[in-house]
Amino acid sequence: MKGVYMFFADGFEETEAIAPADVLRRGGIDVKKVSINGSLGVSSSHGVHILTDMTFSEFRNQVVLDGTSAQDVMIFPGGLPGSDNLAACDELMDMMQKHYAEGGCVAAICAAPSVVLGKLPDLKGRKMTCYDGFEPALVAKGVEYTKEGVVTDGNIITGRGAGHAVNFGLAILAYLKGQDAADQVARSIML
Repeated sequence: MKGVYMFFADGFEETEAIAPADVLRRGGIDVKKVSINGSLGVSSSHGVHILTDMTFSEFRNQVVLDGTSAQDVMIFPGGLPGSDNLAACDELMDMMQKHYAEGGCVAAICAAPSVVLGKLPDLKGRKMTCYDGFEPALVAKGVEYTKEGVVTDGNIITGRGAGHAVNFGLAILAYLKGQDAADQVARSIML
């Protein structure tokens, strides 16, 4: 899957979606927001409504599935029931597993590392974080769980929760364009 995509379902956590998307765009990454609903509109877990760039149907019709590389990223914001709604989209989960198997990067924050990325096979020994209380499912899969705010382990990037959303975005940017690019964006937003 070519490109950087963030996936939205009703019940997403707005800070965990908008802050990383903003950081990536400031860093020159053309992240595309994809609604898995039938429309561009998505409602957050706190009643904030946003418009995405494309529906899942449009995404399926436009995305280049061949030639996935480590520079291609699928991003999953947390929040409930948003994470559950993403995980319930079988076609998206199949695409994520194929993307990951081909070496693509997956990034998730809050509940999504457990609920969404937990559907990936062979996570044994990978270092990940997630929102408190969601770690048992990861530990059961052999994940080395940590309470760090953001963790990058190869092609898996995870964030603990909304308070770490900007740093989660910076970690994705550092993964894609290097630490200097992430540091430059951090300075520009006074971090």
